[in-house]
Amino acid sequence: MATPFISENKARMLRGDLYHAFTPELVAARRRCELACERFNSAGDVTRRERVALWRDIVNDTTPLPPPAPTPELDEALFESDPWIHAPVHIDHGTNLRVGTGVFINFNCTVLDTCLVTIGARTLLGPNVSFFAATHPLDPVLRNGTQGPELGKEIHVGEDSWIGGNVTILPGVKLGRGWA
Repeated sequence: MATPFISENKARMLRGDLYHAFTPELVAARRRCELACERFNSAGDVTRRERVALWRDIVNDTTPLPPPAPTPELDEALFESDPWIHAPVHIDHGTNLRVGTGVFINFNCTVLDTCLVTIGARTLLGPNVSFFAATHPLDPVLRNGTQGPELGKEIHVGEDSWIGGNVTILPGVKLGRGWA
């Protein structure tokens, strides 16, 4: 299988180096995720299977869903390890977000995943939790609005953590296993 082409600008973004966010490639990537989030957030009363499929679309997970089980209860049980995500969610790229098994994400979660953001297995998030892996230069001349570069740093949350409501996790933060 061939490795997909990654532009130098996107490679800089993923490394946390200065990059330009308003290139056609990155605008299209954010738009793809924005539309996936809109579908997830407006889905309404859907089955667990449908919710998992919508979530996987956000994070660009192409793992096939298992064949449907004969009853709704058995079908829902097929997804007991998948994360539970309450709408609405707001995610920048989706492709740089890794969520472990058994994770619960409450409503109004925001993830700016310029760089990798990982949430360990069995972690619980309260409402309005934000992960900001993206940031801007502090020098206003370099910052230069939408014409200037951005940068970021990875965020990692260990397994079995609990992050209460209204918490904002900033670029470069690493929370160990069991953090609360």
